[in-house]
Amino acid sequence: MIRSTMLKAAAVGVAAILSLTACGAGSESAADTIKVGALAVPAGDMLKYVSKELAPKDGLSVDYKEFSDYNTPNAALSDGDIDANLFQNTTFMETYNKASGKDLVSVGKVYLPPMALYSNDIATLSELPDGASIAVPNDPTNEGRALLLLASKGLIEVKENPITLKDITANPKNFKFTEIENASLPQALNDKDAAIVTLAFALPAGLSADKQLLVEGEDSAFYNVLAVKAEMKDDPRVQKLFTMLTSQDMRDFLKTEFKGLVIPAS
Repeated sequence: MIRSTMLKAAAVGVAAILSLTACGAGSESAADTIKVGALAVPAGDMLKYVSKELAPKDGLSVDYKEFSDYNTPNAALSDGDIDANLFQNTTFMETYNKASGKDLVSVGKVYLPPMALYSNDIATLSELPDGASIAVPNDPTNEGRALLLLASKGLIEVKENPITLKDITANPKNFKFTEIENASLPQALNDKDAAIVTLAFALPAGLSADKQLLVEGEDSAFYNVLAVKAEMKDDPRVQKLFTMLTSQDMRDFLKTEFKGLVIPAS
């Protein structure tokens, strides 16, 4: 009887130890998971590649959450729904911080999704007629960026650090501008002469390089960054992810997958 009682007690003890071990293993697994938000293209494709091909080799699990617009990923990051996001440049992030009172920071530049002037009907920039109708993004960061793109070729003149159409100081070709939400810009080409669209929305809409009249180059100031809350910047998971996103493996993936349309940070 005593022996039976001792055996039962031992079994209970072993079960308890195994239960604690399992809980510990689960906690360790959870600690090695990072939740990252991004738009589907190209950042979503990049994160899927990291998750499948790179992260398992380094003991990291990447939980990718897809977003469809520029408005929600920062709110999700600030609220703790995700640990990091990959969709914005530092100017966009700083504008969000100023408006919201949050403290998002950049871990570093990852890639440039070039902004370009697209047209369905016009073949070259020199053919863009006086009075052409042009759709531009309606958020302060990308609208200013679009104006700088046009100004870089002398098509318009703008104030330093433009934000809206009011910052145009000269419009010699009398372009007719319309401000449109980013995700709707590709559709604007159905009734506008041209539209300025970032790659994140151009690629899913099937806008190819042969429709580009003007495009940003590698010297652009608008590379997208891996963003986190300030207290997360030195987290080992964040640092591992950033290393993978800027690795030679990722550079090779971008070259193969996007044929040079997406520019990796140097």
